Amino acid sequence: MSPSRLKIPSHKPSFSFLKNIKLTSPFKKKIKEETLPPVAPKPVLRGLKIVERYPLYEPFSHVVIVQNPKTGEHKYILDELQLDQLEKNVYHKILEVLLAEIESPKEEIADPHKFFTQSARRIVDKYRISLGWLPDVSWSKILYHAERDLVGFGKIDSLMRDPNIEDISCDGVNKPVYIWHRNHESIETNLKFESDEALDNLVVKLVHMAGKHVSSAFPIVDASLPGKHRLAVAYRREITPFGTAFTIRKFREDPYSMIDLINIGTFSEEMAAYLWICLENRASVMVLGGTAAGKTTALNALACLVKPGSKIMTIEETAELNLSHENWVSLIARQSYGLGGSTVGEVSLFDLVKTCMRHRPDLLIVGEVRGQEAYVLFQALATGHGGMCTMHAENLSSAVKRLTQKPMEISPAYIPLMNIVLSVQRVHLIKNGEKKAFRRVLSVNEIADYEKYVHTFKWDPTKDTHLPFLENSIQIKSVAERLGITPQEVLNEMSKRRDVLRWMKIKNIRSYKDVATIIAEYYSRPKQFYEKIMTGEEVTAFAATRKA
Repeated sequence: MSPSRLKIPSHKPSFSFLKNIKLTSPFKKKIKEETLPPVAPKPVLRGLKIVERYPLYEPFSHVVIVQNPKTGEHKYILDELQLDQLEKNVYHKILEVLLAEIESPKEEIADPHKFFTQSARRIVDKYRISLGWLPDVSWSKILYHAERDLVGFGKIDSLMRDPNIEDISCDGVNKPVYIWHRNHESIETNLKFESDEALDNLVVKLVHMAGKHVSSAFPIVDASLPGKHRLAVAYRREITPFGTAFTIRKFREDPYSMIDLINIGTFSEEMAAYLWICLENRASVMVLGGTAAGKTTALNALACLVKPGSKIMTIEETAELNLSHENWVSLIARQSYGLGGSTVGEVSLFDLVKTCMRHRPDLLIVGEVRGQEAYVLFQALATGHGGMCTMHAENLSSAVKRLTQKPMEISPAYIPLMNIVLSVQRVHLIKNGEKKAFRRVLSVNEIADYEKYVHTFKWDPTKDTHLPFLENSIQIKSVAERLGITPQEVLNEMSKRRDVLRWMKIKNIRSYKDVATIIAEYYSRPKQFYEKIMTGEEVTAFAATRKA
């Protein structure tokens, strides 16, 4: 039924059920129980053990994580309210009406969900009687599915709402969607796309949401979705025989701070204090690791230790870093507008690194070095700029081999310009009788010269602790010479900063903005701030943790 043939009612029908919808966030509505009764969860298959159950978008979608006792495998079961046949018929009609009636705003919409909710209420109120009688429960379900499909992420919208999911991966048609869960690692879901059309339509929508284009001529896309989630697409069967494949790496709204990483054991307090002093004195830092090892997370947390007011410029292919600094410029590479091998309109990482030099940054951060941009970065380090970056490499030896070979071709004489190298890996440890994945900094090395490295910290897997080896540290001596003090005085200052980090941990100050505020306060008046945290009611608990 087209909108023009719908009969417009002469009076305004009751629309009381929408008044009971309370917006608690841009993505979440709560319906009062008397309006929409709670959904009874579907029975789980016999023989499976329920490990975890929690709501994603009450009362419309919930998740149940089950385990097969025989194999030990987990499965992520999404339980979402579905439409019956009558509701589906009305849903398709209301979609036509919504698409025809919702006017495109002249200005950019800050909150598409809020805009859609307001428009949908008005339009459904207008055509509700003409579309046929349905109970309030059905209209709530219809509006949920309309919001999910029009301004949400479609079939995977509930997965995008789950804060415990890091990655969402679809390998093709009739293959289950897999996720990486923070507590259960890589597990299979009960979602799958049963046709090429359904999968292709979703991917085209996601790519358009990211402001990019995908087609059979250009089947590979790497883009950022709203919310800075990273999207990688291999479109149709041009390059993958199983059909369209995509992977979404979800971006945390509240990024990990240094205190978070200390709490989960990725860094130790002493290691963080050491890096804090080195970064303050413009030491360059490189973070190494494999895919999903936590390189970008570690880099983002380290950047929060930089002195407030310092001019920071970040260069990335897709936006992933999220800094708390006000004086921060973020630059993103752009693909070519040309066809074939044309590079018309392309802005590469190499171009952006060169441009950064003209902006006089105090600290230059490259999201990942893999090509010519590495050469320009090392040239910048040679001129005295501070620099940070990540690189895919298993260890320092492998990283140096990559740096000195094509396409980076860094001269061995330039390698010592990268002062400190951290190696981050995902490891498996047995905690409380269960084997779980954790991210740990395996080692921190200082580069004294080409193929001459000094260990400053090393992870001990048997005790899950970081052992310091600061007696031979080149950076500690370098900082002492620069400041005109002794190395022991530098170590004493490092001990104070370790106490500040431990105090934040005890006080549960973990938000990256709050951590940045404390660090800024310590920079401005270190002596007074340190005396404040070492006196008063907190000193007893604090002293106990220091002894431990």
